[in-house]
Amino acid sequence: MKNSAKYLAHWPWRSLVSGLFIVLGTALGVLAQTPVAKYGALQVKGNQIQDQNGKPVSLAGNSLFWSNNGWGGERYYNANAVGWLKNSWNASIVRAAMGVDEPGGYLENNAREKAKVKTVVDACIAAGLYVIIDWHSHRAEQNQDQAIAFFKEMATTYGSQPNVIYEIYNEPLQVSWSGVIKPYAQAVTSAIRSIDPDNLIVVGTPTWSQDVDVAANDPLTGVNIAYALHFYAATHKAELRAKASTALSKGVALFVTEYGTCDASGGGSVDASSTQDWMTFMKQNNLSHCNWALNDKAETASALVTGTDPSGAWSDSYLTTSGRLVKGYIQSWSGTATTTPTPTPSPSPTPTSGTATKVEAESYHIMSGVQTETTTDTGGGLNVGWIDAGDWMAYTVNVPTAGTYTIQCRVASPNSGGQISLEQNSGATRLGTVAVPNTGGWQNWTTISTTVTLRAGQQDIAIGVPVGGYNINWWSFAPTGSTASRTANSVYPNPARQQLRLPLTEPGTAVRITILNAWGVQVLSQDVPAGTAPEAVVSVAELEPGTYLLRVVAGNRTTTTRFVKE
Repeated sequence: MKNSAKYLAHWPWRSLVSGLFIVLGTALGVLAQTPVAKYGALQVKGNQIQDQNGKPVSLAGNSLFWSNNGWGGERYYNANAVGWLKNSWNASIVRAAMGVDEPGGYLENNAREKAKVKTVVDACIAAGLYVIIDWHSHRAEQNQDQAIAFFKEMATTYGSQPNVIYEIYNEPLQVSWSGVIKPYAQAVTSAIRSIDPDNLIVVGTPTWSQDVDVAANDPLTGVNIAYALHFYAATHKAELRAKASTALSKGVALFVTEYGTCDASGGGSVDASSTQDWMTFMKQNNLSHCNWALNDKAETASALVTGTDPSGAWSDSYLTTSGRLVKGYIQSWSGTATTTPTPTPSPSPTPTSGTATKVEAESYHIMSGVQTETTTDTGGGLNVGWIDAGDWMAYTVNVPTAGTYTIQCRVASPNSGGQISLEQNSGATRLGTVAVPNTGGWQNWTTISTTVTLRAGQQDIAIGVPVGGYNINWWSFAPTGSTASRTANSVYPNPARQQLRLPLTEPGTAVRITILNAWGVQVLSQDVPAGTAPEAVVSVAELEPGTYLLRVVAGNRTTTTRFVKE
């Protein structure tokens, strides 16, 4: 039980005997805290979805794209994607959007589409995540018998698992609630309840799951039923939130099983401001939500850039603008606690010479032996811990040109003697090693570095562990000798109240400094002329408390780091 032993090392001992039992019990409880272990079977009470202890719960995660064969999104219906969402995004829920009546869908080949859904459901159950089984249709009432047969099979197979949520109608069109949708929903719900008496059921509402107020006027009979609310931030704003508030006031529970950061077509621009308005609304009302969509289709709503290998190890460089924004929200969303989302760093897929690429440690896609936990390091988010000898984490990165690179690692450890081995080719190639010092605690952070030689192009870099006993928050690489490699993370004080100070290693070069808030909106800019003092001073006194990105452009070199305004 190596992980329990490490967890114990994080805790002070009160006494030799009583302390052992208290800490051991706590350790084992925390290690079991997957989302499902924490919240258990979900239940609807009034207008709230509650956990097994009767407390309101708000889940955050991702929706897969239509499963339809040949549409592209089906490639991500695999355990690798589920694992990445859990470990890198901190997702608590995944939605399997099984296409039904469109070409390549369930009605064309039900065995094939069911197999895709079961792959995702099984992976979520193994990972301790909630999973939505979605009958992804706009005309479900036309295939009621097929829907009943499908959900009876799902209930028989998975009804004993608290992970499973049934979404029995994705987005009805502009049809009657009481005359069309409700009779269908009542029939399918009754069929599920004949097998599974209590797992959560979500019902679509008229006008692409927007008329939740209409459904609230004539709700279904039964237990643990919620109603789907869908929005796309650039199209749907205060008017739709008003409809949602009306539905909640009538005592029905809502579940945002699908939303986008762009317009309702899936295209246009990311509307970060409207997305934030919706996030605030969902947090205030304890609404769970799934972002559309984990896919690489060439549209704004996709979280992944076009061409992302569904079996690859993904770093954050594979995220789109929408993906980066949404990941920040999901990663910092915790139950019903009000938090400010931590922005996800935005490394370029092919960084230019002199640019540092920063990789969050938890963004591995393949690993062995490690776990993630909330970090107290600057910028928040997650760090990787429970690192012991023999563990490893693999990442895919793009190196712009062959040459010598400075690798920086952000680490914390109460031990001496830890080692990081930078590897390729399943450990057959050792790029370099760096010693991890005793920093004074599991959350006392420092930055260490080494130099390695890298070839150009996309490649895997793994962090191997010859000697463990430390945590790692992020690592970065930049051409040796560049401003990025020398000044990464050098802004101080951090956290800051009045001023930030930024050392300028090349005062003879003009510098452009910009500060972005948690939603990627520029809130401050400052030009530093060439020949200025060796240090730039930036006033941050007027900024609201929170997490920000500091971006520095000097010539063709760009560096980005996080800081906290107190």
